[in-house]
Amino acid sequence: MTGDFDLSDGETFRAALDRAATREKGNCFEDFAPGDELEHAPGLTLTRAASETWAGQTLNHDPAYWRPDAARDRGFDDVPAHPDYLTAAVMGPTVEDLSEKGGYFLGRTNLRFHEHGVPLGTTLQVRSTVVDTGTSSSRPNYGIVTWETEGVDADTGDRLLSYERTNMIPRRDPPATDGGEHERVDDEAGAEATRAEPDATTGLPPRFVEPDGEHFEDFASALAAVEDDHGAEAAVAYRHERGRTMDAVTVSQLPLMTLNTAKQHHDAAVMADSPSGDLVAYGDVTRSTALGHARSDEATWREVGFDDERFHAFVTPGDTVYCFTHVRDARDDGGDDRYGTVEFEHVAFNQDDDPVYSGVRTARIRKRDASAAN
Repeated sequence: MTGDFDLSDGETFRAALDRAATREKGNCFEDFAPGDELEHAPGLTLTRAASETWAGQTLNHDPAYWRPDAARDRGFDDVPAHPDYLTAAVMGPTVEDLSEKGGYFLGRTNLRFHEHGVPLGTTLQVRSTVVDTGTSSSRPNYGIVTWETEGVDADTGDRLLSYERTNMIPRRDPPATDGGEHERVDDEAGAEATRAEPDATTGLPPRFVEPDGEHFEDFASALAAVEDDHGAEAAVAYRHERGRTMDAVTVSQLPLMTLNTAKQHHDAAVMADSPSGDLVAYGDVTRSTALGHARSDEATWREVGFDDERFHAFVTPGDTVYCFTHVRDARDDGGDDRYGTVEFEHVAFNQDDDPVYSGVRTARIRKRDASAAN
């Protein structure tokens, strides 16, 4: 018997919802074991429209990712996919399998670009391997999982990008205690950080020095001046002027463009009862926005990789993302006339000056005479 009931009647429908089972998406902590391999489907085909939308909305306006002439000047055959869009396009398809259930994004590291200038039109194949699992010492309802993820060219098999990321994942059957299992120490500042009180022993030097320009020589000179003239009394660090307020495009549209289906970005009703109280911006949008601010003050040649990426607080609609940069190293290790390698520490922060993201970025920065070297 199929039943004779009117689902358009509000009372009847609410009663139906109460008794209906929910066909859930995503996996719980118990579904992961070290060594498990997951093939994520579908993989995206990188498009110019999506790359330009991502780059434009996050204020990444490097002309090499917009104009063929600028791309050729930088050694690309044609306009390639923006590296932040590529990063998000590799991570997006993993969400349904790895983190759809929710839980806090604790960090990502060892992000490396294995190919530079990935052509638009490339179709991605994405796969992940479970590296480690452990219990949460402070949240028994969650476990902690680390995956290694890689994106490859589906047609050639060439490895394009890889990284490791760690999330807290809800447990299907929370234990009464930690059960004596292998325990991972979880730093949950990334989930619900509260701002620390000022500390007189922060270790900050009394003076920050700003580079005189955007080229490799400017960063190297600033670091040399600090070392020669100031010793431990100064550092090369500065903030970037631009800010970007999170709106419907950055919070919901950009994740959808990368197949990121996590409810944190799309389901306002569910998120109203969550710790954030609202939709949350995709971490890669927050990160890319901060990097866009930083890159506007750099003559970037290539991205090399990222390490120690952490997300420290929720970013919700209406929050404004800014960026602070600490230059840690500059080296002319390749002997290339076009660029040198610079290591940056970037911190994204909001309108209340609370850190929301931090990471170490290695990039090749153009030398002042790079155009002549081409």
